[in-house]
Amino acid sequence: MIDATFIQSGHARLAAECGGSGAPIVLLHAGVADRRMWSNQLQWLSAEYRALAYDRRGFGQTAHADEPYSQVKDLLAVIDAMTSHAAILVGCSQGGRIAIDTALAYPDRVRALVLIAPAVSGEPDSDDYPPPIQAMVEELERAEEAGDLDRVNAIEAHAWLDGPLARAGRVGGALRELFLEMNGMALRSEPLGTENEPPSALDRLRLIKTPTLLIWGDLDFPDVQQRCRQLAAALPNARARVFSGTAHLPNLEQPTEFNRELRTFLSQLRG
Repeated sequence: MIDATFIQSGHARLAAECGGSGAPIVLLHAGVADRRMWSNQLQWLSAEYRALAYDRRGFGQTAHADEPYSQVKDLLAVIDAMTSHAAILVGCSQGGRIAIDTALAYPDRVRALVLIAPAVSGEPDSDDYPPPIQAMVEELERAEEAGDLDRVNAIEAHAWLDGPLARAGRVGGALRELFLEMNGMALRSEPLGTENEPPSALDRLRLIKTPTLLIWGDLDFPDVQQRCRQLAAALPNARARVFSGTAHLPNLEQPTEFNRELRTFLSQLRG
């Protein structure tokens, strides 16, 4: 059974869902989603593990609090609410960035990492895009400047769900509706508080000794794919898997194949 709960961190109440028993696993959502992107994985993981997915500040059912905060400290509050031991962290995009930062700052609290197209703290924004992607970026900037959040949401669905070089609307139906709802809520969230930026992780990746699984899709942004290849080379105990015909959220697009890959990795940890 999956139970809804709230976890206190500072003045924020982090909305979460948790189920099962066994080794603790925390699922960290992308910056264009919320904890609902993990609904499929949360269900099957809870049959063998203690699995939890939570909404970060400003996403889903978690409101911003008017205070300085740390994403890593919020995650530690979540881990502490689950266990006194180390947890397995499964993070997508910005969720992966937070997982990496936590593994560097508190290595004794992280048993293993599963990183899906992760961002990396300290990495500069890319400014070298192919012309079609550059046109999309400029269209997004115009929509943001005009305050047209529906248009922003639609462009980001093309960029992150379909893939920036794929056909707009490649992914349709319930998955697209879910993306637009999750990202739409985040776009309209009242921005309060200030995030304390973590130190750059770029030059410290070799310090992460924990077993790591890296996953990304071959329809994702070219710079994201390049970053993943660099991470695979930099992390001492990592293996990589590229999902064909998938963009930034492979666990949503290809849940059966994603779950199979994750199950294999977790079984190897137990072995």
